[in-house]
Amino acid sequence: EDHLLSSFIHALEKKKEVKEMQKVLEAKEEAFKERMKVMVCWWKEIDAEEEQLRAYAEKTEKISKESEVAIQALKKASKERERVMQKEDKLWRAKKEVEALRREYQKLCNKVKKYSTFKKTLEDVVKISQFEEIQEVIWYYRILLKVIKDLLQLQQRDREMSAQAKVLLEQYRAELEPGILQYGNELQQL
Repeated sequence: EDHLLSSFIHALEKKKEVKEMQKVLEAKEEAFKERMKVMVCWWKEIDAEEEQLRAYAEKTEKISKESEVAIQALKKASKERERVMQKEDKLWRAKKEVEALRREYQKLCNKVKKYSTFKKTLEDVVKISQFEEIQEVIWYYRILLKVIKDLLQLQQRDREMSAQAKVLLEQYRAELEPGILQYGNELQQL
């Protein structure tokens, strides 16, 4: 019974742990979605900036052939490229982080699958414990029926023995009565 109780408590703890893990997983999933939104925005910004840079570079190439201003524009484009490269570096790091989050997500999914067996075990324990309670009630009912039957038999036997005792008492009185009457008569004569 203690083993069953400790198993039941262990299963409840595991179930609680699974729920907590699911909450953590949901929070991480939400954070992952938010990061993906940010990354999509970054990609759009990078694409827009790259498009702007291409357009700007094309214009500056035409102008650079004609004047010194084109050189300044190329320097500016170079700075923009450096900024884009920095953003690409950030994006690469974000991709690595997403990959790590996916691996962690997979680990958590595997843990949830692993602990789902504890959920089934807990349900089985609950079913078994409910069934045992029913069995105990049936057992007590059968014992009560047997006790009632035994009491009824004892009562019947007592009645039969009382009836036999009355019959024997009557027979004994009947046998003794003539002798008592005779002694009574003899006593009166004396």
